[in-house]
Amino acid sequence: MNDEQRILTNRQGHPVQDNQSLRSVGERGPATLENYPFIEKLTHFDRERIPERVVHARGTAAHGWFEAYGKIGDEDASKYTRAKVLTKAGVRTPVFLRFSTVIGAKESPETARDPRGFAIKFYTEDGNWDLVGNNLKVFFIRDAIKFPDMIHAFKPDPISNRQEAWRFYDFVQHHPEALHMVTWVKSPWGIPADYRHMQGSSVNTYKLVNDQGEAVLCKFSFEPKLGVKNLTSEQAAEIQKHDVGHATRDLYDAIDRGDFPEWEMCVQIMSDDPHDELDFDPLDDTKRWPEDQFPLLPVGRLVLDRNPSNFFAEVEQAAFGTGVLVDGIDFSDDKMLQGRTLSYSDTQRYRVGPNYLQLPINAAKSPVATNQRDGQMAFYVDNGGENPHVNYEPSSQNGLREAPKPARDYHQWVEGHLGRYQTTRTRSDYQQAGERYRTFEDWEREDLIANITDDLKQCPENIQLRMIWHFWHCDEDYGRRLAEGVGVDLEKAKALPPLENRPAPGADGDRPTYTSGQAEGPARS
Repeated sequence: MNDEQRILTNRQGHPVQDNQSLRSVGERGPATLENYPFIEKLTHFDRERIPERVVHARGTAAHGWFEAYGKIGDEDASKYTRAKVLTKAGVRTPVFLRFSTVIGAKESPETARDPRGFAIKFYTEDGNWDLVGNNLKVFFIRDAIKFPDMIHAFKPDPISNRQEAWRFYDFVQHHPEALHMVTWVKSPWGIPADYRHMQGSSVNTYKLVNDQGEAVLCKFSFEPKLGVKNLTSEQAAEIQKHDVGHATRDLYDAIDRGDFPEWEMCVQIMSDDPHDELDFDPLDDTKRWPEDQFPLLPVGRLVLDRNPSNFFAEVEQAAFGTGVLVDGIDFSDDKMLQGRTLSYSDTQRYRVGPNYLQLPINAAKSPVATNQRDGQMAFYVDNGGENPHVNYEPSSQNGLREAPKPARDYHQWVEGHLGRYQTTRTRSDYQQAGERYRTFEDWEREDLIANITDDLKQCPENIQLRMIWHFWHCDEDYGRRLAEGVGVDLEKAKALPPLENRPAPGADGDRPTYTSGQAEGPARS
């Protein structure tokens, strides 16, 4: 293959000059609709599998309810948001919660080392709200244009159909922001014991908007009342010998016997500005917001109390999208969130069909009235106007009309040059991964080192050296123990130059310095 053939292009044959960044208004501004290379890439990716989900194929779910406290921490919730689902104390909102693994196919084992999906559909009085998150509070990448590449690298080899460690780390070695997530996933936190003892998180940053049109940044978290339990690789392997669906069985049996799992919903809140005092951008979903600075504030309780009556009709056909928000909850400029908002709903239209929202499991329980008609598998018309002949708006002939606007709507000031940007605040790519390593208990560190060591032994030397270089910059002990386990020369790894076109870790290219005890340890049972 000559050099010209090696150039990455899109399906139209256009050379791709930047495959790393969405087009946005300034470094932190919103993405723009004319992101054609991104849209082409994501919509093709959404259609790569039929009929099961491309990701999150293996899953189970249950019905339940959410009850707001009417407060966020000690303050009235209306101070931050006008969303009724969060402000009306004591009202029980029906929910459907789907748990899943990410990479494996529909019949893959639930003991897999993999993030877990935690997707909730709230059937609120103002329409559906979908909160589509994971168990871990961070992710591998911070720009959605990289999502297809990431999943391709983590999925089985297109030739051998085997998941290969070298493909995973070949991708990761070029993305230092992934080190934080890798540290979580390769530790026991990468294999939750079951779904009832698992956290949930929005991962992405949203905004809460109040009646005055004022907004704050927020992240959502769900803390299990039963505590958190995880498995080592050995424990998972033992379970997998006897049951590849142990977590589904555990959830179904617990609800069936009346042992209803419960989580406390919390939010972290931050003022809506860049926060230059932080080492990271709060819109970067590869980073956690330090809980000592931005505490988890209780918002309400979520309980699961009913199993599905038909697995296919409910669990398999359940469709979630990050763009499904209610008034009082809004988008931030988080580039992963904005990309997911296109991809998730586009996937559902392809996988389930254009009328997937007419299915009972996806349909809102509040009144629905649109001017949308027809399409494959349409089986009713949700026309709420007095004149069924009018399927457009506006009209003087008794058709549908717009809802009243809020007294004070939220308006975000946006200013910047249109272009493709990567964040310049990268110091914490190494810092938070190192902090996490140091807050793990000894047995968690030992399991983490053993898992990554086993992986790196399957990789070529250049990947081994670069990954040890990365981990040494996170924490010297982390890198040293991996070098010893893999059997490579640590000094040879440390001598590697920084990645091309990537900022060197730390201000001067050396390993960042830390203050002990910076990070608060994760909750445990």
